[in-house]
Amino acid sequence: MNNIYNDKAFYDAYAQMPRSKDGLKAAGEWHQLQPLFPPLQGKSVLDLGCGYGWHSRYAADQGALSVLGIDLSERMINEAMRRTSAKNISYRVCSLEEYEYPECAFDFVFSNLALHYIADLDFIFKKVFQTLKSGGIFLFNIEHPVFTAGINEDWIYGEDGMPAAWPIDNYFYPGERQTIFLGQCVAKQHHTLTQILMGIIHAGFALEHIEEAQPSKEMMNVAGMKDEMRRPMMLLVRARKV
Repeated sequence: MNNIYNDKAFYDAYAQMPRSKDGLKAAGEWHQLQPLFPPLQGKSVLDLGCGYGWHSRYAADQGALSVLGIDLSERMINEAMRRTSAKNISYRVCSLEEYEYPECAFDFVFSNLALHYIADLDFIFKKVFQTLKSGGIFLFNIEHPVFTAGINEDWIYGEDGMPAAWPIDNYFYPGERQTIFLGQCVAKQHHTLTQILMGIIHAGFALEHIEEAQPSKEMMNVAGMKDEMRRPMMLLVRARKV
């Protein structure tokens, strides 16, 4: 998984993003993602790529018995620990690929905007299936393939400086894509829609819900949000271990 979040300049820029300062209420996808969470009262939760721990704390607030958040970035984990007071949440510096995924240990596994840094999604899907209890839920939000296939993940701009079109190229060639994010070159992994959804099925999951994120009506007055209706940026997937 990309470790750019340990870079101080990048981390400092990330800390100024609205979702970093204001949490879930500032995340444009939260109004669609929140309803996909299963009941968490008394459940064990694994948060893959937990960042500041927003979703870990949300799970605890919903009555989760225990929550483990893992993230490769030590800076992220330190901030998550600073913001967390709940005793049933623990954090660990660890990559998604290197975590041991103990068998049948969790009722719910969640991942938000981390899997597009993973080259071998099939490996992660199989490990998540392994660590879930029977009937357990896997819910994740990943950058949409239309977004990751975008050239530098940016618009083509018209002469007036406004977004004119979203370019897509080499869609059926998965792998590393370089993009500029928060002023730095960041490596992400492009996966096709087929790879993502069939990877879940081949791992043994039953797909329960698929949704493409779009801004809520309440956020349409935020600068740039209307352009988010012109192409999907995120893909939300909920699956169950059967």
